[in-house]
Amino acid sequence: MTTAISRIRWGRIVIGGVLTEVALIAVAIPIRIVAGDAVLLYVVAPACLAAAFVFGLWTARRVDANFILHGALVGVVASLLYIALTWNQTLPMLYHLSHGLKVIGGAAGGAFAARQIRAATLSATK
Repeated sequence: MTTAISRIRWGRIVIGGVLTEVALIAVAIPIRIVAGDAVLLYVVAPACLAAAFVFGLWTARRVDANFILHGALVGVVASLLYIALTWNQTLPMLYHLSHGLKVIGGAAGGAFAARQIRAATLSATK
């Protein structure tokens, strides 16, 4: 008997979370070099939401069920990875709030994937 937990694709979730953080670092470093920390504060929140959406969608499109959960877990993994990388560092409050945006973005990506899959299934059955 398979349970909902056993159907979770942890490998994809971890890869999606790591890729989310890699994408955020790839965006943040050039912005910080060119424009400085002040501009980076304005970019962090939407970038977290967008990156988690993209990789939550990527992860959820390759599963059979629990699309939103898979996307949200991508955001959780990305947040935990960032927390581990910045342990014992003082960060602006916006950085801490952006962890929630990663979970929301990932869940939204999972919901979008579910919608796409349902639409494709409905059009295939017609």
